[in-house]
Amino acid sequence: MSYDRAITVFSPDGHLFQVEYAQEAVKKGSTAVGVRGKNIVVLGVEKKSAAMLQDERTVRKICALDDNVFMAFAGLTADARIVINRARVECQSHRLTVEDPATVEYITRYISNMKQRYTQSNGRRPFGISSLIMGFDFDGTPNLYQTDPSGTYHAWKANAIGRSAKSVREFLEKNYKEEDMDTDELVLKLAVRALLEVVQSGGKNIELATMKRGEAMKILDPEEVEKIVSALEKEKEEAEKKKKAATSTTS
Repeated sequence: MSYDRAITVFSPDGHLFQVEYAQEAVKKGSTAVGVRGKNIVVLGVEKKSAAMLQDERTVRKICALDDNVFMAFAGLTADARIVINRARVECQSHRLTVEDPATVEYITRYISNMKQRYTQSNGRRPFGISSLIMGFDFDGTPNLYQTDPSGTYHAWKANAIGRSAKSVREFLEKNYKEEDMDTDELVLKLAVRALLEVVQSGGKNIELATMKRGEAMKILDPEEVEKIVSALEKEKEEAEKKKKAATSTTS
């Protein structure tokens, strides 16, 4: 029997192959990085180069779900559009019903429940996306969550999804320092440095969005991203010079 033909059939060793195939689609998507600071949350994505005649504004990997929540995704863009539209409607419904904005965990749980339903019904297939959902709750608490095609979700301090997510996550584990998260600039630089582990062409292929406590989401201009990348390159060069000078004096 072929266990990868139907979404509702488990293999003898307990796998749902269609869900695992959806996760493989995520691994081929553009890299996205999220870093949670004390007063700021940052999302960065690898921006694929657009065709010469294509309007770049129509290619977006970062979007706002509500005034206090935004997300980035890796995987199938068409699937993401459906998830985003439904999440936005749920955020509006929550505001109308409760008269408060939805918390980041609430909308993450809603998206995860929707994804899980698509792993349990015939005639459907799982959503081929993972998402990083970030924002501030109404009490000012910053949050970062990740959802998977299987419908699971977890809270993170910093995380990466998409192409080469494992190596980027290892970089974040090595370089994430709790004391640096008080400084907005260091949080922003950590997200850019993590993306530069994958993106080879510098700032022109990086898209950054930030949200500070009490402020709306802001997508940085390409010029601002280039400034950050240039500053990081200078810091790297200076560090290498100091290292060479230290080794030459010891020898």
